[in-house]
Amino acid sequence: MLEIVALVAFGVLTGVLSGVLGVGGGIFMVPFLVLVVGLSQHAAQATSLLVVLPTAAVASWSLYRRGVGDPPVALRMGVIGMVGSIAGTALALSLPGAVLRILFALLMVLVGARLLRDALRQQPDAS
Repeated sequence: MLEIVALVAFGVLTGVLSGVLGVGGGIFMVPFLVLVVGLSQHAAQATSLLVVLPTAAVASWSLYRRGVGDPPVALRMGVIGMVGSIAGTALALSLPGAVLRILFALLMVLVGARLLRDALRQQPDAS
């Protein structure tokens, strides 16, 4: 019962963060599924991809209705991303879970550091 409550609470939190920050699938869901739920890195990645699809669709539609977003760019990037995901999936399945976890952590640190650096350099914007 406690696991179901945690999953529901985390699902709601993931949805909120997806809408507010545009994150949820990988950055937030994978660590939760590995560290709290106990899934393997491979299973967590696959599960988070299934979770992010409806979450991202609803958040994207909500933002689009308010005039935010660029559907032609999203469509082009989505198609290109689908092609890349075939190679990425094959590569992920060939790597041990520990290596994937290290690569995942390094990516989060590098991207986070870059975003923080850029945010501190820029003046706050009104958008």
